[in-house]
Amino acid sequence: MGQVTGPGQAFAALGRGTGPRRSPTRPGRVTIVQPMRVLICPDKFAGTLTAVEAAQAVADGWHETAPADELICRPIADGGPGFVEVLHASIGGDLIEVDTTDPLGRPVLGAVLLTGDASATAYVESAQACGLHLVEPGERDPKVTSSYGLGALITAAIENGARRVVIGLGGSATNDGGAGLLAALGAVGLDAAGEPLAPGSAALTTCTSLALAAATQIPAVAQSVDGVGLQAGAGLVPAGVELIAATDVDNPLTGLHGASAVYGPQKGATSQDVTLLDAALANWAAVLERELPGCPAKLAELPGGGAAGGLGAAILALGGTVSSGIDLVRELTGLDEVLENADLVITGEGSFDHQSLRGKAISGLAGAARDLGVPCVVLAGRVTTGRREQGAAGVTEAYALVDHFGSVDLALAEPARGLRELATRLARQWSRR
Repeated sequence: MGQVTGPGQAFAALGRGTGPRRSPTRPGRVTIVQPMRVLICPDKFAGTLTAVEAAQAVADGWHETAPADELICRPIADGGPGFVEVLHASIGGDLIEVDTTDPLGRPVLGAVLLTGDASATAYVESAQACGLHLVEPGERDPKVTSSYGLGALITAAIENGARRVVIGLGGSATNDGGAGLLAALGAVGLDAAGEPLAPGSAALTTCTSLALAAATQIPAVAQSVDGVGLQAGAGLVPAGVELIAATDVDNPLTGLHGASAVYGPQKGATSQDVTLLDAALANWAAVLERELPGCPAKLAELPGGGAAGGLGAAILALGGTVSSGIDLVRELTGLDEVLENADLVITGEGSFDHQSLRGKAISGLAGAARDLGVPCVVLAGRVTTGRREQGAAGVTEAYALVDHFGSVDLALAEPARGLRELATRLARQWSRR
């Protein structure tokens, strides 16, 4: 097995060219057949395969049929689960283990990726503390789950010298608008009686003010708004530290496309819960705008604010920024440079649906491939988008494991086998072997 070296790590390249081959259509005549250069860059298959495992399964399947082709595995992430793992595999750095808590306050272990570059950048993943995978189906209730545990990860990054903290958002079990995170950093929501709010989103309906730590351990970042010197985040982030949310969606905090309406049901919210949660987040945003110095106006309407149950809005309220997770990963891993020289791109995720077209990894990657004229094939657990939508997004073909197996249960039980078999089928169709 050959090797292709990526930023910080060697990636599998299965096979190289084997020299001239005889043309099957003209016996006796030797023609040069160049091996294909196939870029394999799936996202995670939530609950079944990591992005790294999915990439290897696709590579194994293609190699069975076309061993001479060059396969470059670059698993991707858009800010959700696997964000830190993918970046660590691509750019290296040091992983610092951090004790934190899950959405229900139970102890879990997270990690901070320190790169040691000139900008002293650290990467953290909200899903390690707030992830849906940390909560059993019967326990899922966004009215009570909290983002408090993310505070420990951000604090650990800062304590280890980071001046730029990139926070991957996505795949959360929470819908508290980052109230738990802000509480961990020193801004606690209070009700009309001056009592601290209970964890979770439901309590935000009663929030009337914030109790800001009287003497925070970290001085504020100076910021000027309308000519008045303010302290962004009221001293909840250190002077000179930049917060960047790497998000997988562009949804606002509230409304028809907001965190509660779009993602609440998959976190356990009923239709009645969604109405309650949306109103709670609207109230929370109003309190932050009124109580937290430097909080941007119209917080509930800002793109990306609804990411990870409203964690995007919390980062914005702290004076941070929201950026595309997949664009950041593409830049860090040099993916675009590899893409320019690829003959085919194979990507995928657990569910290729309408949310996949709203700023997620596949959308960003397929759009870049389209602009370069490189065909892009999606392999997913299930596919619910139509061909017209796929084509507009830059997707040439899309295949579902559910259709391949003819069974949802098999697709969930044996996703790696399904990806191998679909990749073998693709190689027969696309390879110049």
